[in-house]
Amino acid sequence: MWIKVCGLTSVENALQVAAFQPDAIGLNFYSRSSRRVDLSTAGEIAAALPKTIEPIGLFVNHSTSEILEAANCCGLKTVQLHGDESPEFASSLKGLQVVRAIRVNEETIDDLENEVHQYLERDVNVRAFLVDARVSGAYGGTGHSVPWELVASRYNFEDWPPLILAGGLGVDNIQSAIEAVRPWGVDVASGVESSSGVKSPSLVEKFVLKARHQH
Repeated sequence: MWIKVCGLTSVENALQVAAFQPDAIGLNFYSRSSRRVDLSTAGEIAAALPKTIEPIGLFVNHSTSEILEAANCCGLKTVQLHGDESPEFASSLKGLQVVRAIRVNEETIDDLENEVHQYLERDVNVRAFLVDARVSGAYGGTGHSVPWELVASRYNFEDWPPLILAGGLGVDNIQSAIEAVRPWGVDVASGVESSSGVKSPSLVEKFVLKARHQH
């Protein structure tokens, strides 16, 4: 099970998280997020990580130049687009892998297939699609869960890129979520925090163990 811990804001906390060997950590560049990190700190975090853990930048409606600057500064190979970015915009990010976040709830689950197909029809280097909870006025990080069974029934696991499950995951529900959806990977932020932007090492350890125990 591929695991990403998102929203690290300090080198010290990132190294505490890295000790439990997730596959990736997320650097959130969204200005309105409580987990936002500036370029210099993000670069320090990325440089401090073991080579086995990939830094991934999270962006919400940033410009191409802003994303490329952050990728260059932090050595990012993968970027997560979590806003209203079009497939045309994503195709402009040459040389970068894209994790496209799609926010769904019971009412908008029908949009999942349409958005996946729009991205796959363009020249976008899609590494994975990340499914997060749709909450009005928010671009993720809400702690709300997605409708697991609906996602599992609507996602074409055979023909589409890998699925990363996000949204309201934590130590208490990660095993149930994995059993229900069978994603390729999982993404956690608020579910392993002691306060916003600060990860609890003990919660991260429990989360990683429970997620990996599935396989």
